[in-house]
Amino acid sequence: MKSQNQNSLATTINLLGSRWNPLHLFSCFFFFAFGLTFGIILSFNLKNFSFNLQVTQSSPSPSASASAPPPSPLVSPLPASTYPTNETSKAGRRIGLSEYMKPPNAMHDMDDEELPWRASMAPQIREFPFKRVPKVAFMFLTKGPLPLAPLWELFFKGHEGLYSIYVHSHPSFNETEPENSVFHDRRIPSKEVQWGKFNMIEAERRLLANALLDFSNYHFVLLSESCIPLFNFSTIYSYLMNSTRNYVQTYDFPGPVGRGRYKEQMYPTITIEQWRKGSQWFAVDRNLATEIISDQTYFPIFQKHCKSSCYADEHYLPTFVGIKFWERSANRSLTWVDWSRGGAHPARFMRWDVTIESLKRLRSEGRCDYNGKSTNICFLFARKVMPSALERLLRFAPKVMHFNS
Repeated sequence: MKSQNQNSLATTINLLGSRWNPLHLFSCFFFFAFGLTFGIILSFNLKNFSFNLQVTQSSPSPSASASAPPPSPLVSPLPASTYPTNETSKAGRRIGLSEYMKPPNAMHDMDDEELPWRASMAPQIREFPFKRVPKVAFMFLTKGPLPLAPLWELFFKGHEGLYSIYVHSHPSFNETEPENSVFHDRRIPSKEVQWGKFNMIEAERRLLANALLDFSNYHFVLLSESCIPLFNFSTIYSYLMNSTRNYVQTYDFPGPVGRGRYKEQMYPTITIEQWRKGSQWFAVDRNLATEIISDQTYFPIFQKHCKSSCYADEHYLPTFVGIKFWERSANRSLTWVDWSRGGAHPARFMRWDVTIESLKRLRSEGRCDYNGKSTNICFLFARKVMPSALERLLRFAPKVMHFNS
């Protein structure tokens, strides 16, 4: 049995030795290596051919490229004179500074906490890295429609790019201005405003914050639906842009409608000696506008304690500016109001009150300081002008206010 096993093993070894001699092994290895190399080369060439085929099919011919119009950009470019336009992606979408600087729409979904936070952002580098044309923001605080809009249309005509318009009306007001109107789509997200209530200050700050979102706005003027301009656009624009002061009226008034409205709960943040009174209608530059919407010290005090007969619209801004920025204010308003008849409301201008003589008088009434020099141009706007006076205003504007120049 043992002998048979040994013979079988020897036979197997002899058989293997005859099949796997060195020459045979070398031949197998050679054919294996050749096949592997050939497979790799063939696979690479097939991939390269597939890629070239895809490129050839997707690329237009030279003649087609020359005749086909370029693809439309996803976002319309801004004027080259205003913002940089050389920052574009391959898809045509503007990126970088040009996208960031684009003025937002008047309507948005930011609330009253998000809006001032966003609007309070200010660059620390004062020099602009692009050409900027400074604009005046005209901010209208209204109840509903703008009955004197035709006069303002005439005022703004031909001065596009030098102004911005913002309208804060009652949230229930849903009438729309014609598409060719300067007031079209200029309403901002608004809330109800009541005469003499603190929500009027909230509305003013809301207007300022929305206007600050446009970095080209440099001066900010608060107006009502009963305000009219007393000069043409060029005169008002030059007056504001060249001024070295802000126009916030602030004075100490010891009577019951002055210091008598002070609330003791405001102490010690605001003392009665710091309490000030003034006109609601202001004109401020960008620096002061940013300070106003960023105020987290005096605004909450007024919001909490200035109620009932306090009338925050006559005291918040005069007190705030009087405490912190009095040296930057001319301490007067640019809006003429007739308080000569007494009472809680100013006199109204009806149809027959508007004459060439009355308009000329308002344009040069009194003397005031402008950049350290005496001038008789102290008021740029007037109120309260009633809708019945519109027809006469449109007739007199070219003659008295030089709206055509």
